[in-house]
Amino acid sequence: MAGGTGSRFWPMSTADHPKQFIDIFGNGESLLQTTFKRFENICPRENIIIVTNNIYRGLAESQIGGLRNYQVIYEPMRRNTAPCVAYAASIIRFLNPKANIIVSPSDHAIFDNDKFTHTIQEGLRAAESHDWIITLGIKPFSPNTKYGYIQYNENSVGNIDKLHEVITYTEKPPYDMAVQFLNSGDFLWNAGIFIWSLPTLEKAYRRYLPDVATFFDKITPATPYEEVEQIYATCQPISADYGIMEKTDNVHVMEADFRWSDVETWQSLYESVDKDDNRNVVVGDNVFTYDVKNCIINLPNDKTVVLQGLDDYIIAGDDNTVLICKRSEEHRIFKFESDIEVRKNKQEK
Repeated sequence: MAGGTGSRFWPMSTADHPKQFIDIFGNGESLLQTTFKRFENICPRENIIIVTNNIYRGLAESQIGGLRNYQVIYEPMRRNTAPCVAYAASIIRFLNPKANIIVSPSDHAIFDNDKFTHTIQEGLRAAESHDWIITLGIKPFSPNTKYGYIQYNENSVGNIDKLHEVITYTEKPPYDMAVQFLNSGDFLWNAGIFIWSLPTLEKAYRRYLPDVATFFDKITPATPYEEVEQIYATCQPISADYGIMEKTDNVHVMEADFRWSDVETWQSLYESVDKDDNRNVVVGDNVFTYDVKNCIINLPNDKTVVLQGLDDYIIAGDDNTVLICKRSEEHRIFKFESDIEVRKNKQEK
């Protein structure tokens, strides 16, 4: 899934070029490219399908070479993850009606690919032989209200040590509830990576999201884009988490033992990567720091930047814009971006 706007990573990530297509970590690859390579270790590359928004037409194909026609599909509009998954699944059923499917965001960070591959392979083995929806669970370390929380039975199932039955699934709980979940030690974060067979997926959609399930009856690889657009326009905007995961009783969780981050915000990026001796995260070949600590710095390699005396800041930029913002006030980034757009629009008029 590569259709998000990545607006929290402004100014590097913009509506025209969101974070999944950007080298956030400074390793020479976009998040999409890194994710694609990760799944090439799990299945043939021709089995990987990218779903993105129509406004990013061509971006995925320009970053991943040698794709076949069916490997990038374009959503006409945003309708959250449930329609996105159904769209991809409706294409997959014409390639292999008994396929096992992994649903993954394109912009998450995995810090141990070998452990990730092993975990996914174990999940595929379980999904192939059972009518189960399997999600990957991450041990929580904070009461984050942006994640789903999974309460699970400690007994393992399917002859897989870290695979458990799910007792309850709560998507994005309020803060007080998230604190209770964290303190209990009985919950995992939902990593947003699902494993299920195509028959299990289709059955869940037809039962819990019948209007979205119309994708399976109306869309084929040959369906004209205009018809896809009409179907999307009438489709309920809902996540797979709310639409299926909270309702069904056949969800199992695979407890992951690799480091993971959804890289949702500058703060989550700061928390997930190594720091220097002054607790700084620095991306950029020509950044010089003096008396700078606890900062996340992400600047173009061709810009020489000198920073002095900053503590606990975000310093980020592209060729046109530089952001300097307190880490504790990252939520104001939306306001900053909006103010700039308003001024630009006034100047153009």
